[in-house]
Amino acid sequence: MCDDVPLAEIAAAVGTPLYVYSAAALRGRYRAIDEAFGGYPHAVHYALKANSTLAIARLLRRHGAAADANSAWEIDVARRAGFAPTDIVFTGVGKSPSELECAVSLGVKAINVESAGELARVEEIASRLGRTARVAVRINPDIDARSHPRISTGLKVNKFGMPLDEAGDLFDRLPDRRALKLVAVHVHIGSQITSLDPLQRAAALAAAAAGDLAGRRVALEYLDLGGGLGVSYDGSSVPSIGDYVSMLIAEVRATGLPIVIEPGRAIAAPAGVVVARVVDLKSRDADSDFAVIDAGMTELLRPAMYDAFHRIEPVTLRRSNTRRYEIVGPVCESSDVVGRDRELPRLKVGDFVAILDAGAYGSAMASNYNRRPLPPEVLVDSGAWRIIRRRQTTDDMLSLETDD
Repeated sequence: MCDDVPLAEIAAAVGTPLYVYSAAALRGRYRAIDEAFGGYPHAVHYALKANSTLAIARLLRRHGAAADANSAWEIDVARRAGFAPTDIVFTGVGKSPSELECAVSLGVKAINVESAGELARVEEIASRLGRTARVAVRINPDIDARSHPRISTGLKVNKFGMPLDEAGDLFDRLPDRRALKLVAVHVHIGSQITSLDPLQRAAALAAAAAGDLAGRRVALEYLDLGGGLGVSYDGSSVPSIGDYVSMLIAEVRATGLPIVIEPGRAIAAPAGVVVARVVDLKSRDADSDFAVIDAGMTELLRPAMYDAFHRIEPVTLRRSNTRRYEIVGPVCESSDVVGRDRELPRLKVGDFVAILDAGAYGSAMASNYNRRPLPPEVLVDSGAWRIIRRRQTTDDMLSLETDD
Protein backbone atom coordinates (compact mmCIF):
# COMPACT_ATOMS: atom_id res chain seq x y z
CA MET A 1 0.00 0.00 0.00
CA CYS A 2 0.99 3.60 -0.49
CA ASP A 3 -1.08 5.78 1.85
CA ASP A 4 -3.96 3.25 1.75
CA VAL A 5 -3.83 2.93 -2.05
CA PRO A 6 -2.89 -0.59 -3.25
CA LEU A 7 0.33 -0.59 -5.28
CA ALA A 8 -1.02 -3.56 -7.23
CA GLU A 9 -3.94 -1.40 -8.38
CA ILE A 10 -1.60 1.32 -9.66
CA ALA A 11 0.74 -1.17 -11.33
CA ALA A 12 -2.13 -2.94 -13.07
CA ALA A 13 -3.41 0.36 -14.43
CA VAL A 14 -0.11 1.99 -15.40
CA GLY A 15 2.17 -0.97 -16.08
CA THR A 16 5.62 -1.71 -14.80
CA PRO A 17 8.26 -0.68 -14.07
CA LEU A 18 7.10 2.54 -12.43
CA TYR A 19 7.92 4.89 -9.58
CA VAL A 20 5.31 5.61 -6.91
CA TYR A 21 5.67 8.46 -4.41
CA SER A 22 3.79 9.38 -1.27
CA ALA A 23 2.91 13.08 -1.09
CA ALA A 24 2.27 12.66 2.64
CA ALA A 25 5.76 11.24 3.19
CA LEU A 26 7.39 14.04 1.19
CA ARG A 27 5.52 16.68 3.19
CA GLY A 28 6.21 14.88 6.45
CA ARG A 29 9.95 14.54 5.86
CA TYR A 30 10.28 18.20 4.85
CA ARG A 31 8.23 19.43 7.81
CA ALA A 32 10.21 17.29 10.26
CA ILE A 33 13.43 18.99 9.15
CA ASP A 34 11.94 22.47 9.02
CA GLU A 35 10.18 22.23 12.39
CA ALA A 36 13.24 20.74 14.12
CA PHE A 37 14.87 24.19 13.92
CA GLY A 38 12.15 25.65 16.12
CA GLY A 39 12.72 29.40 16.29
CA TYR A 40 16.30 29.29 15.04
CA PRO A 41 16.61 31.19 11.71
CA HIS A 42 17.17 28.82 8.83
CA ALA A 43 16.30 27.84 5.27
CA VAL A 44 15.84 24.31 3.92
CA HIS A 45 16.97 24.15 0.28
CA TYR A 46 15.76 20.87 -1.22
CA ALA A 47 18.55 19.30 -3.30
CA LEU A 48 16.98 18.79 -6.70
CA LYS A 49 19.68 16.30 -7.72
CA ALA A 50 17.92 13.71 -5.53
CA ASN A 51 14.66 13.93 -7.49
CA SER A 52 13.79 16.90 -9.68
CA THR A 53 10.46 15.68 -11.05
CA LEU A 54 8.42 18.84 -11.51
CA ALA A 55 5.43 17.82 -9.41
CA ILE A 56 7.67 16.89 -6.49
CA ALA A 57 9.59 20.16 -6.71
CA ARG A 58 6.30 22.08 -6.77
CA LEU A 59 4.90 20.15 -3.82
CA LEU A 60 7.92 20.95 -1.67
CA ARG A 61 7.95 24.61 -2.75
CA ARG A 62 4.29 24.95 -1.73
CA HIS A 63 5.22 23.74 1.74
CA GLY A 64 8.03 26.22 2.21
CA ALA A 65 11.16 24.63 0.74
CA ALA A 66 13.77 26.59 -1.17
CA ALA A 67 15.96 24.90 -3.81
CA ASP A 68 19.52 23.70 -4.30
CA ALA A 69 20.51 23.28 -7.97
CA ASN A 70 23.56 21.53 -9.42
CA SER A 71 23.21 22.71 -13.01
CA ALA A 72 21.62 25.45 -15.06
CA TRP A 73 19.01 22.91 -16.12
CA GLU A 74 18.07 22.25 -12.50
CA ILE A 75 17.81 26.03 -12.09
CA ASP A 76 15.42 26.05 -15.04
CA VAL A 77 13.33 23.27 -13.48
CA ALA A 78 13.32 25.14 -10.16
CA ARG A 79 12.05 28.29 -11.89
CA ARG A 80 9.32 26.29 -13.65
CA ALA A 81 8.36 24.81 -10.29
CA GLY A 82 7.82 28.34 -8.99
CA PHE A 83 11.02 28.99 -7.05
CA ALA A 84 12.23 32.58 -7.26
CA PRO A 85 15.93 33.10 -8.11
CA THR A 86 16.45 34.31 -4.54
CA ASP A 87 15.24 30.88 -3.35
CA ILE A 88 17.96 29.04 -5.29
CA VAL A 89 21.55 28.26 -4.36
CA PHE A 90 23.72 27.06 -7.23
CA THR A 91 26.14 24.29 -6.29
CA GLY A 92 28.44 22.11 -8.39
CA VAL A 93 32.07 21.51 -9.19
CA GLY A 94 32.06 22.12 -12.94
CA LYS A 95 29.86 25.10 -13.73
CA SER A 96 30.29 26.11 -17.37
CA PRO A 97 30.58 29.77 -18.47
CA SER A 98 27.02 29.70 -19.79
CA GLU A 99 25.73 28.25 -16.50
CA LEU A 100 27.53 30.91 -14.49
CA GLU A 101 26.14 33.61 -16.78
CA CYS A 102 22.66 32.22 -16.20
CA ALA A 103 23.08 32.28 -12.41
CA VAL A 104 24.62 35.76 -12.29
CA SER A 105 22.01 37.27 -14.60
CA LEU A 106 19.14 35.74 -12.62
CA GLY A 107 20.54 36.92 -9.29
CA VAL A 108 20.35 33.61 -7.43
CA LYS A 109 20.65 33.57 -3.65
CA ALA A 110 24.25 32.40 -3.94
CA ILE A 111 26.69 30.73 -6.28
CA ASN A 112 28.64 28.25 -4.17
CA VAL A 113 32.08 28.68 -5.77
CA GLU A 114 34.53 25.79 -5.82
CA SER A 115 37.84 27.45 -6.70
CA ALA A 116 39.70 30.72 -7.13
CA GLY A 117 39.36 30.29 -10.89
CA GLU A 118 35.60 29.89 -10.70
CA LEU A 119 35.36 32.97 -8.49
CA ALA A 120 37.30 34.96 -11.08
CA ARG A 121 34.94 33.78 -13.82
CA VAL A 122 31.92 34.82 -11.76
CA GLU A 123 33.54 38.21 -11.17
CA GLU A 124 34.21 38.76 -14.88
CA ILE A 125 30.63 37.91 -15.80
CA ALA A 126 29.17 40.09 -13.04
CA SER A 127 31.38 43.04 -14.03
CA ARG A 128 30.38 42.70 -17.67
CA LEU A 129 26.69 42.54 -16.78
CA GLY A 130 26.91 45.37 -14.27
CA ARG A 131 25.77 43.07 -11.46
CA THR A 132 27.00 42.16 -8.01
CA ALA A 133 27.15 38.37 -7.77
CA ARG A 134 26.31 36.80 -4.43
CA VAL A 135 28.81 34.04 -3.68
CA ALA A 136 29.55 31.47 -0.99
CA VAL A 137 32.99 29.89 -0.83
CA ARG A 138 32.95 26.11 -0.55
CA ILE A 139 35.55 24.76 1.87
CA ASN A 140 36.93 21.25 1.57
CA PRO A 141 37.55 20.38 5.23
CA ASP A 142 39.38 17.06 4.61
CA ILE A 143 36.83 15.22 6.78
CA ASP A 144 35.98 11.58 6.12
CA ALA A 145 32.20 11.24 5.95
CA ARG A 146 32.57 7.48 6.44
CA SER A 147 30.06 6.82 3.67
CA HIS A 148 30.63 5.13 0.32
CA PRO A 149 33.83 6.49 -1.31
CA ARG A 150 31.94 7.31 -4.50
CA ILE A 151 29.71 9.79 -2.65
CA SER A 152 32.39 11.31 -0.43
CA THR A 153 32.99 15.00 -1.16
CA GLY A 154 34.85 16.32 1.87
CA LEU A 155 38.30 14.73 1.61
CA LYS A 156 41.38 16.45 0.20
CA VAL A 157 41.52 13.81 -2.57
CA ASN A 158 37.95 14.68 -3.68
CA LYS A 159 37.36 17.22 -6.45
CA PHE A 160 35.04 19.42 -4.39
CA GLY A 161 35.73 22.79 -2.77
CA MET A 162 39.05 24.28 -1.71
CA PRO A 163 41.30 23.84 1.32
CA LEU A 164 40.76 26.25 4.18
CA ASP A 165 44.11 27.99 3.73
CA GLU A 166 43.38 28.64 0.05
CA ALA A 167 39.89 29.86 0.93
CA GLY A 168 41.46 32.16 3.56
CA ASP A 169 43.51 33.88 0.87
CA LEU A 170 40.32 34.53 -1.08
CA PHE A 171 38.53 35.87 2.00
CA ASP A 172 41.29 38.46 2.46
CA ARG A 173 40.85 39.80 -1.08
CA LEU A 174 37.09 39.60 -1.47
CA PRO A 175 36.14 42.93 0.19
CA ASP A 176 37.96 44.81 -2.59
CA ARG A 177 36.19 42.98 -5.42
CA ARG A 178 33.14 45.15 -6.04
CA ALA A 179 31.38 42.77 -8.43
CA LEU A 180 31.28 40.09 -5.72
CA LYS A 181 29.47 39.88 -2.40
CA LEU A 182 30.52 37.12 -0.02
CA VAL A 183 27.35 35.94 1.71
CA ALA A 184 28.30 32.59 3.21
CA VAL A 185 30.81 29.85 3.84
CA HIS A 186 29.68 26.52 2.40
CA VAL A 187 30.66 23.00 3.46
CA HIS A 188 29.27 19.67 2.23
CA ILE A 189 31.23 16.50 2.95
CA GLY A 190 29.19 13.80 1.24
CA SER A 191 25.97 11.84 1.06
CA GLN A 192 24.31 9.03 3.03
CA ILE A 193 26.17 9.92 6.22
CA THR A 194 25.00 7.73 9.09
CA SER A 195 27.04 9.20 11.96
CA LEU A 196 26.73 12.70 13.39
CA ASP A 197 30.44 13.02 14.16
CA PRO A 198 31.69 14.00 10.66
CA LEU A 199 28.73 16.34 10.16
CA GLN A 200 29.45 17.96 13.53
CA ARG A 201 33.13 18.43 12.70
CA ALA A 202 32.23 20.05 9.39
CA ALA A 203 29.71 22.38 11.03
CA ALA A 204 32.27 23.34 13.69
CA LEU A 205 34.84 24.14 11.01
CA ALA A 206 32.36 26.32 9.11
CA ALA A 207 31.42 28.14 12.32
CA ALA A 208 35.10 28.73 13.12
CA ALA A 209 35.64 30.16 9.63
CA ALA A 210 32.69 32.49 10.15
CA GLY A 211 34.12 33.61 13.48
CA ASP A 212 37.47 34.31 11.86
CA LEU A 213 35.77 36.38 9.16
CA ALA A 214 33.78 38.31 11.76
CA GLY A 215 37.06 39.12 13.48
CA ARG A 216 38.23 40.63 10.19
CA ARG A 217 34.97 42.59 9.93
CA VAL A 218 33.61 40.46 7.10
CA ALA A 219 29.93 39.93 7.89
CA LEU A 220 28.28 36.83 6.44
CA GLU A 221 24.54 36.47 5.94
CA TYR A 222 24.34 32.75 6.80
CA LEU A 223 26.28 29.49 7.04
CA ASP A 224 25.59 26.85 4.38
CA LEU A 225 26.15 23.44 6.00
CA GLY A 226 25.17 21.35 2.96
CA GLY A 227 23.30 18.10 3.28
CA GLY A 228 24.29 14.47 3.57
CA LEU A 229 22.09 13.08 6.36
CA GLY A 230 21.61 9.40 5.61
CA VAL A 231 18.48 7.28 5.64
CA SER A 232 18.05 3.68 6.81
CA TYR A 233 17.88 1.52 3.71
CA ASP A 234 18.30 -1.72 5.65
CA GLY A 235 16.48 -0.91 8.89
CA SER A 236 19.64 -0.10 10.83
CA SER A 237 19.86 2.89 13.16
CA VAL A 238 20.66 6.32 11.70
CA PRO A 239 20.73 9.74 13.39
CA SER A 240 17.31 11.28 13.86
CA ILE A 241 16.38 14.51 12.14
CA GLY A 242 15.96 16.14 15.54
CA ASP A 243 19.42 15.11 16.74
CA TYR A 244 20.96 16.26 13.46
CA VAL A 245 19.38 19.71 13.54
CA SER A 246 20.06 20.18 17.27
CA MET A 247 23.73 19.44 16.62
CA LEU A 248 23.92 22.00 13.80
CA ILE A 249 22.32 24.70 15.93
CA ALA A 250 24.64 23.95 18.86
CA GLU A 251 27.72 24.33 16.66
CA VAL A 252 26.56 27.52 14.93
CA ARG A 253 24.59 29.39 17.61
CA ALA A 254 27.59 31.37 18.89
CA THR A 255 28.06 32.94 15.43
CA GLY A 256 24.52 34.32 15.44
CA LEU A 257 24.17 33.31 11.79
CA PRO A 258 21.17 31.64 10.17
CA ILE A 259 21.70 28.10 8.88
CA VAL A 260 21.10 26.91 5.33
CA ILE A 261 20.99 23.16 4.69
CA GLU A 262 20.46 21.24 1.46
CA PRO A 263 18.84 17.85 2.14
CA GLY A 264 17.71 15.75 -0.80
CA ARG A 265 17.88 12.05 0.00
CA ALA A 266 16.66 12.63 3.57
CA ILE A 267 13.41 14.04 2.18
CA ALA A 268 12.81 12.04 -0.99
CA ALA A 269 14.28 8.55 -0.50
CA PRO A 270 11.75 7.14 2.00
CA ALA A 271 8.87 8.64 0.03
CA GLY A 272 9.20 6.51 -3.10
CA VAL A 273 9.31 2.95 -4.40
CA VAL A 274 10.02 1.24 -7.70
CA VAL A 275 7.31 -1.27 -8.56
CA ALA A 276 8.41 -4.06 -10.88
CA ARG A 277 7.02 -7.32 -12.22
CA VAL A 278 8.68 -10.73 -12.05
CA VAL A 279 9.22 -11.78 -15.67
CA ASP A 280 11.20 -14.98 -15.18
CA LEU A 281 12.40 -17.42 -12.54
CA LYS A 282 15.32 -19.77 -13.06
CA SER A 283 17.62 -21.86 -10.94
CA ARG A 284 20.72 -20.22 -9.50
CA ASP A 285 21.99 -23.07 -7.32
CA ALA A 286 20.51 -25.82 -5.16
CA ASP A 287 19.33 -23.32 -2.57
CA SER A 288 18.32 -20.25 -4.58
CA ASP A 289 16.81 -18.93 -7.79
CA PHE A 290 17.22 -15.93 -10.02
CA ALA A 291 14.12 -13.72 -10.00
CA VAL A 292 14.30 -11.60 -13.15
CA ILE A 293 12.26 -8.42 -12.86
CA ASP A 294 11.46 -5.73 -15.42
CA ALA A 295 13.35 -3.01 -13.50
CA GLY A 296 17.09 -2.82 -13.13
CA MET A 297 20.02 -0.46 -13.33
CA THR A 298 18.22 1.72 -15.88
CA GLU A 299 15.51 2.45 -13.30
CA LEU A 300 17.57 2.27 -10.08
CA LEU A 301 21.30 2.62 -10.64
CA ARG A 302 22.39 2.69 -6.99
CA PRO A 303 22.80 -1.10 -6.47
CA ALA A 304 24.97 -1.47 -9.58
CA MET A 305 26.99 1.70 -8.96
CA TYR A 306 27.41 1.62 -5.18
CA ASP A 307 26.47 -1.95 -4.20
CA ALA A 308 23.65 -0.16 -2.43
CA PHE A 309 21.09 -2.12 -0.43
CA HIS A 310 17.35 -1.58 -0.94
CA ARG A 311 14.73 -3.66 0.79
CA ILE A 312 12.56 -5.60 -1.66
CA GLU A 313 9.09 -6.85 -0.76
CA PRO A 314 6.32 -8.63 -2.64
CA VAL A 315 3.44 -6.29 -3.33
CA THR A 316 0.89 -9.02 -2.64
CA LEU A 317 1.86 -11.27 0.24
CA ARG A 318 0.79 -14.88 -0.10
CA ARG A 319 1.13 -17.63 2.46
CA SER A 320 4.00 -19.83 1.35
CA ASN A 321 7.40 -21.14 2.26
CA THR A 322 10.27 -18.76 1.63
CA ARG A 323 12.98 -19.08 -1.02
CA ARG A 324 16.30 -17.31 -1.46
CA TYR A 325 16.49 -15.14 -4.56
CA GLU A 326 19.00 -13.14 -6.49
CA ILE A 327 16.81 -10.26 -7.72
CA VAL A 328 18.18 -9.20 -11.11
CA GLY A 329 17.14 -6.77 -13.81
CA PRO A 330 16.74 -7.18 -17.57
CA VAL A 331 19.73 -5.08 -18.65
CA CYS A 332 22.56 -6.79 -20.54
CA GLU A 333 25.12 -6.29 -17.74
CA SER A 334 26.22 -8.72 -15.04
CA SER A 335 26.21 -5.80 -12.61
CA ASP A 336 22.45 -5.45 -13.07
CA VAL A 337 21.64 -7.00 -9.69
CA VAL A 338 18.99 -5.25 -7.61
CA GLY A 339 19.21 -7.44 -4.52
CA ARG A 340 21.46 -10.36 -3.55
CA ASP A 341 20.44 -13.37 -1.47
CA ARG A 342 17.00 -12.12 -0.44
CA GLU A 343 14.74 -14.45 1.52
CA LEU A 344 11.21 -13.90 0.21
CA PRO A 345 7.93 -15.79 0.04
CA ARG A 346 8.00 -17.93 -3.08
CA LEU A 347 7.55 -15.74 -6.12
CA LYS A 348 5.65 -16.51 -9.31
CA VAL A 349 6.07 -15.05 -12.76
CA GLY A 350 3.75 -12.05 -12.96
CA ASP A 351 4.07 -11.09 -9.30
CA PHE A 352 4.72 -7.44 -8.45
CA VAL A 353 7.59 -6.50 -6.13
CA ALA A 354 8.35 -3.15 -4.52
CA ILE A 355 11.90 -1.82 -4.18
CA LEU A 356 11.75 0.47 -1.17
CA ASP A 357 13.34 3.85 -0.40
CA ALA A 358 13.81 4.64 -4.08
CA GLY A 359 12.44 8.19 -4.04
CA ALA A 360 15.95 9.66 -4.31
CA TYR A 361 18.43 8.85 -7.08
CA GLY A 362 15.97 6.54 -8.81
CA SER A 363 14.31 8.55 -11.55
CA ALA A 364 17.02 11.23 -11.33
CA MET A 365 19.72 8.74 -12.41
CA ALA A 366 17.59 6.66 -14.82
CA SER A 367 18.84 6.05 -18.35
CA ASN A 368 17.81 4.75 -21.76
CA TYR A 369 20.50 2.05 -21.88
CA ASN A 370 19.33 -0.85 -24.07
CA ARG A 371 16.83 1.73 -25.40
CA ARG A 372 14.67 1.17 -22.37
CA PRO A 373 12.06 3.93 -21.96
CA LEU A 374 11.99 6.00 -18.78
CA PRO A 375 9.21 4.70 -16.52
CA PRO A 376 6.13 6.65 -15.49
CA GLU A 377 6.00 8.37 -12.11
CA VAL A 378 2.89 8.37 -9.93
CA LEU A 379 2.10 10.59 -6.95
CA VAL A 380 -0.34 9.36 -4.30
CA ASP A 381 -2.05 12.11 -2.33
CA SER A 382 -5.04 12.00 0.01
CA GLY A 383 -6.21 8.59 -1.16
CA ALA A 384 -5.97 9.33 -4.88
CA TRP A 385 -3.16 8.85 -7.38
CA ARG A 386 -2.15 10.57 -10.58
CA ILE A 387 0.55 10.19 -13.18
CA ILE A 388 3.09 13.02 -12.86
CA ARG A 389 5.30 11.76 -15.69
CA ARG A 390 4.02 9.44 -18.41
CA ARG A 391 6.01 6.51 -19.71
CA GLN A 392 8.52 7.52 -22.36
CA THR A 393 8.04 6.11 -25.85
CA THR A 394 10.47 5.17 -28.61
CA ASP A 395 9.21 8.22 -30.51
CA ASP A 396 10.19 10.38 -27.53
CA MET A 397 13.67 8.86 -27.52
CA LEU A 398 14.11 9.32 -31.27
CA SER A 399 12.64 12.82 -31.48
CA LEU A 400 16.07 14.44 -31.14
CA GLU A 401 17.73 12.19 -33.71
CA THR A 402 18.03 12.31 -37.47
CA ASP A 403 18.99 9.72 -40.04
CA ASP A 404 20.16 12.30 -42.62
